[in-house]
Amino acid sequence: AIYSNYIQVVASKESGIASIADLKGKALSVGAPKSGTELNARAVLAAAGMSYDDLGKIEYLPFAESVELMKNRQLDATLQSAGLGVASIRDLATSVPITVVPIEAALIEQIGQPFYAATVPAGTYDGQDSDVPTAAVPNYLVTHSDVPDETAYQMTAQLFGHLDQLASAHAAAKAIRLEDALNGMPLPLHPGAERFYDEKGMKR
Repeated sequence: AIYSNYIQVVASKESGIASIADLKGKALSVGAPKSGTELNARAVLAAAGMSYDDLGKIEYLPFAESVELMKNRQLDATLQSAGLGVASIRDLATSVPITVVPIEAALIEQIGQPFYAATVPAGTYDGQDSDVPTAAVPNYLVTHSDVPDETAYQMTAQLFGHLDQLASAHAAAKAIRLEDALNGMPLPLHPGAERFYDEKGMKR
């Protein structure tokens, strides 16, 4: 497990959207078709008793293109699954006033695992002066069983041995912690990775 993807629903202030329910009749970008982001959009809307049919308009666009349409007032909101401080939303927040739309804990319980309740901390984006509850889902690094043990061992060791460099390249890497690496593992560990964790005294 590395950092989590936060489900970040961001609306233009002028749209008046302040809750997931307020998305009814509005124009929303949900990410590329069948991407993780789009699947998350479907899950969040379904938990709120909604579907794409309840929206005024749906766009299946990557993050940056969604933001451009919002700047041009062609979209009311975008849903993006990414680490906190994602560049596209930072860019949007410096261009137009935004609202980070909360995803309440009750909705997250409806969705169930692997989603869990999380927070977009105040100040993550310009104009966001308070913490906002949302959903998050953990990311896992996955490989195939034919990767040599030594390669998998070195990849794991290099990752955790250079977290400071990763964090300087992207803010989301600040959330990668060795002690969380084995949390909720949905698949067996590669033997090479397992050797690294054994050396660190970590067991599944």
